[in-house]
Amino acid sequence: MRRYDLSPLFRSTVGFDRLDDLFDKAFDLEQATPSYPPYNIEKVGAESYRITMAVAGFREGDLDLTFKPNALTVRGKIENVDEPGKALYRGIAARAFERRFQLADHVRVTGASLDHGLLRIELAVELPEAMKPRQIAITTAAAREPESVEAKAA
Repeated sequence: MRRYDLSPLFRSTVGFDRLDDLFDKAFDLEQATPSYPPYNIEKVGAESYRITMAVAGFREGDLDLTFKPNALTVRGKIENVDEPGKALYRGIAARAFERRFQLADHVRVTGASLDHGLLRIELAVELPEAMKPRQIAITTAAAREPESVEAKAA
């Protein structure tokens, strides 16, 4: 197993501690990656994304979405399961699940919808005004007004 050492990066940067955790989690081969429920991640615009999850059999009340900074958790649990004996065959999975997504610093959840067994979660990158690029005006020495120096009479 390969282990990446990011300590040289941390000698000259501040605030990238999460990067080490993300690398550890991504390359942890011993941890089984859950495959249920299946999902897609799409880029739908310059600053927007969509996560689409196949959650057949789940209703709105059976699903829980929790957004914290840098993390989105989707949980599903069907509370009202049919009585045993009614279903002759159960091929649609109705098992509980929990799926976690790591989000970048300024990604926010803007909405969610459930339609035809697909849960769509809309995400948008919302940069604060202080982080957006801005133009800096350049002035020349001739354009500046000369400072006046007042001399006091002796």
